[in-house]
Amino acid sequence: MKNLDDNTLDWNDFMKVEIRAGTVIDAEIFKEAKNPAYKLMVDFGEHGLRKTSAQITKLYADSKTLIGSQVIAVINFPPKQIANIMSECLVLGCVGENKEVTLIQPERKVENGTRVG
Repeated sequence: MKNLDDNTLDWNDFMKVEIRAGTVIDAEIFKEAKNPAYKLMVDFGEHGLRKTSAQITKLYADSKTLIGSQVIAVINFPPKQIANIMSECLVLGCVGENKEVTLIQPERKVENGTRVG
């Protein structure tokens, strides 16, 4: 098992990370991205609408099927320029051996903006 001692967080470190649930309200192919990706617009309730780029095309072949689904994302990273958009959150997923990403999603529908913790 890998030793994680060098990366150990305390509770206060974890609580600084704003991990929240949101609903994808728009998804389209991100033609300008270097690697295959989608542009997503996610509704985080009282935390607002946020756009991002997500390299999830291997397992999610049709961007439109993502609309209405809930995702989990970090919403308090600083904005990051990705091609021609400013990414405002980081959608979370599990990365497989072939770099395919499986989105992390709530088991049941939750209110947009619900904190993970």
